[in-house]
Amino acid sequence: MGNYYIRRTLSMLVTLFLIVTITFFLMRAIPGGPFTREKPLPAEIIERLEAKYNLDAPIMEQYFDYLKGLATFDLGPSYRILGMSVNEMIANGFPTSAKIGGIAAILIVSVGIPIGIISALRANSLIDYSVMLLATLGVTLPSFVLATGFIYIFAIQLDWVDATGLTSLSSYIGPVIALSGYSISFVARLSRSSQLEVLQQDYIRTARANGISEFKVIMKHGFKNSLIPVVTYVGPMVASILVGSFVVETMFNLPGIGRYFVAAVQNRDYTVIIGMTVFYALFYVVSVFLVDIAYSFIDPRIKLGN
Repeated sequence: MGNYYIRRTLSMLVTLFLIVTITFFLMRAIPGGPFTREKPLPAEIIERLEAKYNLDAPIMEQYFDYLKGLATFDLGPSYRILGMSVNEMIANGFPTSAKIGGIAAILIVSVGIPIGIISALRANSLIDYSVMLLATLGVTLPSFVLATGFIYIFAIQLDWVDATGLTSLSSYIGPVIALSGYSISFVARLSRSSQLEVLQQDYIRTARANGISEFKVIMKHGFKNSLIPVVTYVGPMVASILVGSFVVETMFNLPGIGRYFVAAVQNRDYTVIIGMTVFYALFYVVSVFLVDIAYSFIDPRIKLGN
């Protein structure tokens, strides 16, 4: 068990190192730079700015300097927002992103899994067809379409909610719906197909033949064993929405980290792009690790390290 944790930790560190390296050099390969403007700055000002941030040094020197800072959890300064570091951007924006993402994650799990299970237990019924129709519609609508529709109907036409910022409890509704719509539909479809597959297994028929109650058969044998595909998807999904949706946060004018990332891409703010990418990657690799651990609790036959 201990060797497994060591191997996985090393694997995560190598993955993060490769992500940092690839992102760093790709940023340098893109034409232009953080001080590129529509109205060009004087050459002497650009030289001073590059000297200030060590951008006039050889690229390998810049790379190793960045790695040294990263080793001390220093993601560097923003090149476009004076006096603000990437660490400060994450500290300012992540609480909002995590709050919206956390509510959305709870909604996805508490709604998607139950309706998928109910649909499977009522296969080929009106309930099943209705759930699958809505789920199919949900997976085809991107988050920006849901966000646009919500803003137009409930904020502009009906004036029921405030769709800019987080000024009240009602202002959470739109971002959460837009952020969770696709995943609720996908989890519902995944839960249904997984549950249907499990219910056709021999051990389910044996449990029923032995007189075990239908409720116990479903909850003890069917539900638990159908969770592995769902957990496989939900783990990385939670990591993704916790660090914010760039589109949703921009459309609802939320003070999350998404707005910083969008601005950084537009401005070629190297350190912000790399820092946000590393921050997301860290959440992702940890979530995959937690999913592997969850497997062993869901199915005792799965042993960590095997």
